[in-house]
Amino acid sequence: MKTNFYSLNAKSIKGEEVSMEEYRGKTVLVVNTASKCGFAPQYAELQQLYEEYRDRGFVVLGFPCDQFAHQEPAGDGEIAQFCSINFGVNFPLFSKILVNGPEAHPLFAYLTRSLPGLMGRKVKWNFTKFLIGPDGKAVKRFAPAFSPLKIKPQIEKLLARQAAKDKRAVEV
Repeated sequence: MKTNFYSLNAKSIKGEEVSMEEYRGKTVLVVNTASKCGFAPQYAELQQLYEEYRDRGFVVLGFPCDQFAHQEPAGDGEIAQFCSINFGVNFPLFSKILVNGPEAHPLFAYLTRSLPGLMGRKVKWNFTKFLIGPDGKAVKRFAPAFSPLKIKPQIEKLLARQAAKDKRAVEV
């Protein structure tokens, strides 16, 4: 069983295999999404965070999931189009996955094992958010109703810590 964020892979919404290694040294927010969910307007806030912090080493990774009340019935192409047209999403989106149960994607199995929530090692609903530090360690889990914009203080803290570490490395 893989227990390191960087050892995991996922298929992009365009069907390409992506290693989480690509995000080494970045602060990452992993979110399970659904277009027909009442929380779908969070896509706009997630995009806002991405635009505000991406140049400082932050990335949002969206993982569509249809496990909750059939709120993501579309295929990958339709999901990508919906996110782009309705919310201007250009952060990385991945192919639709399962987040709970024996067929859960290994990334979500790792995240829920690292950061159990109120329901233990399960994702409660769409738009559950997991913050990963630049060292690849799962830092904090946020409930579906928690506004992405309220995560800013934690993001800024992780980005500042990484910037200080990078500065020290350059000075040596």
